Amino acid sequence: MKYENFIIKQNIRVENAFEYLYRNFIPTIADFDYLVDWQTVINNKRKYELLLINLNYLLGKKENFNEEFEYLFRQNPSIVEAFPILLATREIEINLIDNLQALNVNRFIFRRPNLVNIDIINHYYNFIEKTGLKSLFCDYGISNLVDYVFGVEVGLNSNARKNRTGNSMEEIVDYFLTDFCLINAHIKYISQATREKIYIEFGININIDKNNRRFDFALYNTYTQQLYLLEVNYYSSQGSKLKATAGEYQYLNDFLKSQGFEFIWITDGKGWLTALSSLEETFNHNDYVINIEMLKNGILEEICK
Repeated sequence: MKYENFIIKQNIRVENAFEYLYRNFIPTIADFDYLVDWQTVINNKRKYELLLINLNYLLGKKENFNEEFEYLFRQNPSIVEAFPILLATREIEINLIDNLQALNVNRFIFRRPNLVNIDIINHYYNFIEKTGLKSLFCDYGISNLVDYVFGVEVGLNSNARKNRTGNSMEEIVDYFLTDFCLINAHIKYISQATREKIYIEFGININIDKNNRRFDFALYNTYTQQLYLLEVNYYSSQGSKLKATAGEYQYLNDFLKSQGFEFIWITDGKGWLTALSSLEETFNHNDYVINIEMLKNGILEEICK
């Protein structure tokens, strides 16, 4: 740890620095858009809307369903493109086996078929029958597939909450970096900092440990000519990734330090409370392991002085 003066200014004993770190983890970084991204839901639903309106024709047609399906399929073979979303998936190719012993693989491609004949129609009819889509059309009282898919999209969108948390953490840090660099005009920063981008912006060549290595941020002090490379993350819950991440960032700290660069790891979240030993090991090893509370209290002034 190389920010003892900052710790002392917070009226904390240096030996209690790690406790100060984890006791000030914030319980959430979710804003009101976290639960559902409504615009994405609406845009995704719109992609299928015309096809779903066509498929509404099949709703309630329990008698002679196979004849009605064939009729609609011949009128608009593109309806197959909407089948996956009715099953809450976006895959355009699905492989399924119909017998666990024979392991016969059925391949379904959900693009408008170039050829329409009875074999093609039966192929997709087999899909909707065996996946239960036929029952969706006939038995479940669905009155409008557009509304049904809107609900499906809301459910799928909830799966993206983890990504939204990651984006929120980067947005929070970006806010502090913007403010910091406005006050300290001699310090510049970039986001999504690749090796090439760092060279273009700052004229500095760095060696990287992975071809796809992309730092969340890079700070450059034009007075001292010091480059700082930042990774940020937030963990709201426990998981095996915590220990692995802590270990990786020890290695990354040493790798960058050997080239004369500083590594700053900004992490937060109550998930760390289940893996404090791994975090403490990295805290003691690295120079800069900090959290959002420290950013709020001006730690960058101490680090980049």
